Amino acid sequence: MFIQSISIKSSLFFFAIVLIFSSTDLVAQNISVSQNTEAGAFKLIGGTTAAQLVIDAEDYEGVHIAVENLQKDIERVSSIKPELAETFKGSGGVIIGTLGKSKYLDELIVSGKLNPDSIKNKWEAFTIQQIDGNLVIAGSDKRGTIYGVYTLSEKIGVSPWYWWADVPVKKSKELYITSKSFTDMGPKVQYRGIFINDEAPALSGWVGENFGSFNHEFYEHVFELILRLKGNYLWPAMWGRAFYDDDPQNPIEAEKYGVVIGTSHHEPLMRAHAEWDKYGVGDWNYTTNAETLRDFWKKGIERMDTNESIVTVGMRGDGDEPMTEGTAIELLEGIVKDQRDIIEAVTQKPANETPQLWALYKEVQDYYDQGMRVPDDVTLLLADDNWGNIRKLPNPEEGERAGGYGIYYHFDYVGGPRNYKWLNTNQISRVYEQMSLAYAYNARKIWIVNVGDIKPMEYPTSFFLDYAWNPEKFDLKDLANYPKKWAAAQFGDTYASEIAELLQTYSTLASRRKPELLSPETFSLTYSNEAGTILEEYKNLEEKALAIKDKLDVVYQSAYYQLVLFPIEAMANLNRLYIATAKNKLYAKQGRNTTNQYSDLVQELFENDKALTEAYHSLNDSKWNHFMDQTHIGYTYWQEPRKNTKPETNTIEIPQTGKLGIVTSGTTAFYPKVNTLEILPFDQSHTVQQITLFNTGVDDLDFKLNKLPKWLTANLKKGSFSEEQVIELKLNLKKLPQEPVTTSFSIKSVDQEAEIRVSYAPYSENATGFLAYNGMLTIPADGFVKNTGWEVISDLGRQDIALRPEKRFSKEITNANTQLKYEFYTEQELKGTLTFYLSPTLDFKNQGGLAFKYQIDEGAVQVLNMHQDTSDNWGASVSNNATRVKTAVNLLPGNHTLKIFGKDPGVVVQQLVFKSPNNLQDTYLVPLTKKIATD
Repeated sequence: MFIQSISIKSSLFFFAIVLIFSSTDLVAQNISVSQNTEAGAFKLIGGTTAAQLVIDAEDYEGVHIAVENLQKDIERVSSIKPELAETFKGSGGVIIGTLGKSKYLDELIVSGKLNPDSIKNKWEAFTIQQIDGNLVIAGSDKRGTIYGVYTLSEKIGVSPWYWWADVPVKKSKELYITSKSFTDMGPKVQYRGIFINDEAPALSGWVGENFGSFNHEFYEHVFELILRLKGNYLWPAMWGRAFYDDDPQNPIEAEKYGVVIGTSHHEPLMRAHAEWDKYGVGDWNYTTNAETLRDFWKKGIERMDTNESIVTVGMRGDGDEPMTEGTAIELLEGIVKDQRDIIEAVTQKPANETPQLWALYKEVQDYYDQGMRVPDDVTLLLADDNWGNIRKLPNPEEGERAGGYGIYYHFDYVGGPRNYKWLNTNQISRVYEQMSLAYAYNARKIWIVNVGDIKPMEYPTSFFLDYAWNPEKFDLKDLANYPKKWAAAQFGDTYASEIAELLQTYSTLASRRKPELLSPETFSLTYSNEAGTILEEYKNLEEKALAIKDKLDVVYQSAYYQLVLFPIEAMANLNRLYIATAKNKLYAKQGRNTTNQYSDLVQELFENDKALTEAYHSLNDSKWNHFMDQTHIGYTYWQEPRKNTKPETNTIEIPQTGKLGIVTSGTTAFYPKVNTLEILPFDQSHTVQQITLFNTGVDDLDFKLNKLPKWLTANLKKGSFSEEQVIELKLNLKKLPQEPVTTSFSIKSVDQEAEIRVSYAPYSENATGFLAYNGMLTIPADGFVKNTGWEVISDLGRQDIALRPEKRFSKEITNANTQLKYEFYTEQELKGTLTFYLSPTLDFKNQGGLAFKYQIDEGAVQVLNMHQDTSDNWGASVSNNATRVKTAVNLLPGNHTLKIFGKDPGVVVQQLVFKSPNNLQDTYLVPLTKKIATD
């Protein structure tokens, strides 16, 4: 109680000061929930009762829906159903309300017990406070309150994915709110949403089976998911679908729930393109059919009514195609003007009072770059290239526009160079790297991401919307911790670290090359054991995932299969399929007696792909049937195959008595096609090399090594084998020659004898850094000896770690503040190329390319442009998940340094590769060379 002599006005002022200071201290804190009580804690659940939930009858319908869901959530957690009331019965309740819509909040404000200033007039803000023995959830607006409610739901153990991925609710008999006050000031990105797209055959098949159509019963699940993820915006499904027309109840429910509805980048004025196919008369051509199109669009705005919406303006060609070549900018500007006239006429308000966007997607950006403009209140929705690389960002030198800027991003795409729809192949670190740039460049009004069928994009969707809430409070440490936190939210703390590692390792492996782009030719069987390494990586990943599965409680099994295990098993199987196909074809050429086994293995793996799909579809009484219907094997061009097609394989006749065959790493030559084979050289860092003997017949073969030099040892010098035998040669460290040497030994079998050439070429004792080997030297981005001003981002790029300048704007970047230094050594002259492997960032500044600088030793500092100094076209860059920038080098023997200086933001370094023309090894992933060990 305040001292009686203090006036009411003074007491209110004093109370406000107290709350302002306390809220300032606690804004950065989160709401704390415990199963154990403590002094001053609020009891949400305890014994046989749960706290009463209180809401004003006059509050928004969407808030009522959220509170009803909270009631269900508490019952899910505790098996106790709390009372839901519109009449307050005293202390110990959860009072939920929206400012201006709740008499209970009004009373608390008038009495000075709740200070609304921290959230008043803010967008989607909320506060959760203990007041007089009650827990108060107050929102600044409808969604602010809803987010407060769902924040509590998630804190007590209900994942936003509880329905969409069967994540089990964490059970508790008692729960206490131990934090006194928590305030969230609302999101930094105003509209945050998802686009359901490319929804056939997976989502469409599932919806048809479970809901009959894309009706409000289906969309209610979508609306709830979006709000639980703190999103607020939806572009509905549009492949032959029409949100308003398919079910007139759809927009009504969206408005009730509190989800803002828009239409996609090529569907103007709230009309789905499918509606034009159904109702349109004449051509989709404004020059020849303007009146019909205006009438068509007018009905869209009329039907929108007062529902919260963002209206797409502009026009593309029929069916999401470009307009006719040479489309006049003047015509498009006229279209937008006419559309805004329609908006004004129907709404009876100035056009700038209706939120609008113009999507600069594909060729539409070209119109903007050529000078087309729309009114300042229209949000310019900038886009990526459909592969996660943002095409354009606002010029920081230009003034802000009233409508601001947004980003349309992709986790899924139909189009060239290849569709990608089957599995999640998105690294959240790449999303962070691109979207943090977008935020820095003031694209903050709308963030919307194409999530395809929603499933299986659960993980990156969570990240996208979580990051959009407040990019300013999300740094590299938060990025590194996110996988573990997300895993813990779905599966509990016990195995969160291990599951996080699975998620990130899978993302790196899958993003190297999307599954739809894989083929038998992707990974080399010949060089650097690349294909073998891929198989081993997936084998290790799969074994770890299965080990966690065996440890997890049965309640987590379904969610774990959907979110973690299935994509790992599916990608592992697909890689095995293509590598088995490659082996079959190569072994057929070599005449190996295992050729036909690999043909059988391809069939087995193809059938296993079907079995994995059926396993997914059978989960939870076939709850998710059809979600893995997407074809993914047998692509021949950008469009998906009509059905999965087993790769072609070869079978050969295997004679009873065969011949000896021999292969060595690093060459496509094999014995007996050639009589002499050369093994890669030995040195202090390369002390082991392998030879593989193979059999072309049914009967076992004998072999014997003759005249093996004393400085080598072999695991086998003679024996017999049926299919293949690996001979491991090791340096004999006690008998190393003093000088470089090249010699040979032979391998005999019956009437055959092959010559094997071996060499020992030691490097200088003064060598430091990474070692050039066999005419090639590779350095990972994080292999620096000095780093000034470059951010190290884990789980990014093809090699798992990549670097970008800390500075976000070119004018801030200097040689001194953004510098990397690497050390390396070459024993021989290396005259060839230096290739910088960079993430496939686009020229988002529209300045003719993004640049960086480099310097070798004390030579001149050179400038390279990643978009001009590359032979990779866009299709190659996105397919390879890297842009290769090459420059000529001529290195003398000895120690060297390489420095990289920043020049433009957006340049993301993945790997550095020196290569001479005599190194013919061709691999998809350039193997890492060794770093010289130091004492």
